Amino acid sequence: MLYSEKVMDHFKNPRNVGEIEDADGVGEVGNPVCGDIMKMYLKIENDVIVDCKFKTFGCGSAIATSSMATELIKGKTVQEALELSNKAVVEALDGLPARKIHCSVLAEEAIKAALVDYYNKNGLELPPEIKDFKPHED
Repeated sequence: MLYSEKVMDHFKNPRNVGEIEDADGVGEVGNPVCGDIMKMYLKIENDVIVDCKFKTFGCGSAIATSSMATELIKGKTVQEALELSNKAVVEALDGLPARKIHCSVLAEEAIKAALVDYYNKNGLELPPEIKDFKPHED
């Protein structure tokens, strides 16, 4: 199985690994079939994601997609993060093997779950993008 250089780089040198103690939003999602678990932490100031960290238990693709997803939303507005798709994560990594695409879906869902937590903690109405959000189960 061939992985792009970017996938290997983010797997070997993942960005933004860790926890944020006083995170404004925390989301955890998992895939019971492959056993991958992702936890995403967001620090949000004035509607901008000023910091994000992740902890992922899973395969190299799960770690690489978590790492890339945090890089793609750091410094972005909450709205921009809401619009991040797993397709954008895969493209930023120069592709993933078809049977690893579910890892990018988990990364997108971890961000959405953390944003749901952020909105709920702040008593804000959920935007349409995540109003009915439920992490999918394979």
